[in-house]
Amino acid sequence: MRLLLDTHLLLWAAGEPKKLSAAARKLITNQRNALYFSTASLWEIAIKRALGRDDFRADPGVLRHGLLAGGYEELPITGDHAVAVGVLAALHKDPFDRMLVAQAAVEGMTLVTVDEQVAKYPGSIRHV
Repeated sequence: MRLLLDTHLLLWAAGEPKKLSAAARKLITNQRNALYFSTASLWEIAIKRALGRDDFRADPGVLRHGLLAGGYEELPITGDHAVAVGVLAALHKDPFDRMLVAQAAVEGMTLVTVDEQVAKYPGSIRHV
């Protein structure tokens, strides 16, 4: 299965694995799953880190390098993804999360999230 991890899961997997639920850990460590991270997550981390958010202390460049070295694949943002955001229901206001939902839908991936609101979108989304 191709899994797109949300930003918090990426941060926790890379720096605070004890925060991962058992379900998240099982999905991430399953060798049959291909793990992806979005450019949108790096963008979110960069912006929120610059704003001084305590939960976004990771250096996005270091995180990106570590994820790639750890076997994750990077999913860039495309025009198709941007267009797909425009047809999403207004269930969630965070533009980064909305992009992840759109990317997963366009690419036929399963979005894995810790956000209950994001999990309300239709499609292949797993709340862990």
